[in-house]
Amino acid sequence: MAQVNREWKVIGHRPIETLSSRVWRVEGDLPNMPLKRVMTIVKRADGRLIVHNAIALEDAAMREIEAWGPIAFLLVPNGYHRLDAPAFHARYPSARVLAPPGSRAKVAEVVPDVGVYAEMPPDDAVSLGVLEGVGEAEGFVRVEDESGVTLVLNDAVFNMPHLPGMQGFVLKHVTCSSGGPRVSRVGRFFLVKDKAAFVAQLHRLADTPKLARVIVSHHETITERPGEALRAAAATL
Repeated sequence: MAQVNREWKVIGHRPIETLSSRVWRVEGDLPNMPLKRVMTIVKRADGRLIVHNAIALEDAAMREIEAWGPIAFLLVPNGYHRLDAPAFHARYPSARVLAPPGSRAKVAEVVPDVGVYAEMPPDDAVSLGVLEGVGEAEGFVRVEDESGVTLVLNDAVFNMPHLPGMQGFVLKHVTCSSGGPRVSRVGRFFLVKDKAAFVAQLHRLADTPKLARVIVSHHETITERPGEALRAAAATL
């Protein structure tokens, strides 16, 4: 079984970023890896909070988040992004843990009573969807507020700069993970099951009216012409 943290273990993270009145982002480290991971916090219209891709933060940062509203939903975006899910579940036992249907069984290995994205109650500002073409293993979050629409993805799209050194060489030339918005080689081999359906899904997301940004779970948020960026990522398949 892949490593998970059942106790609250802060590995290292940057300050919380405010992206809009409903969306916050935190970039954190991964042990012994150059990859950066991203947690997104979203406030529903009813005031409850959604945590996507949970990262254990320092106590002061967690108190800041708790002041925005009750943490009601923990989204584990696929079966490999489970590192801090058990610790978060232990700290916020009343929060409902949800996963994409194709990843629910994998998440349920480390967190009890896992539901699926469709079980989140409807909300005027926030909705969840499941990506097509990936065996229902990943989904997306859609948030609308005064800044426009924010989409939150996971491993389906990477937006990672090239990095120096041997690890950067591997990420650029072997896994094809770095170098702007793209679908990584790992994603092409292990995530995408139906290329045509997945490409069509990315194009539909690219056509989202008022699309302001796309948050991905590794490295940089896409803010410059996000629709075009999603089409460019689809073209890397």
